[in-house]
Amino acid sequence: MANEEECRTALEVIRTRLGDVDADRFAQHVVERTIVCRIPDLGLALRSRIHAGGLEPFEPTDDPRAGQVQVTVGSDDLVALANDELHAARAWATGRLKIEAGVRDLLRLRRLL
Repeated sequence: MANEEECRTALEVIRTRLGDVDADRFAQHVVERTIVCRIPDLGLALRSRIHAGGLEPFEPTDDPRAGQVQVTVGSDDLVALANDELHAARAWATGRLKIEAGVRDLLRLRRLL
């Protein structure tokens, strides 16, 4: 099981990767939303905000249901996603990655990945 620091590092890698997406393309597909990443095996929930300017750093939150987009992933799977050892679509299809969001938000996210 990955620890909290490894998970925070993984989220920073993912945040940086999104920052590398062409700014015009990113702005075209992103609508401002709050995102909560829940890591159940650590009892951890981290919150961020995505907008046309990028994804803000993740910070701890006491309300794991507070995000407009809610991502649930195990610690090891989060690290594997960040290290390109696990593909997001495969993780989602096998239930290792759960995303709760509106259909439009899911389609927008898919275009960025």
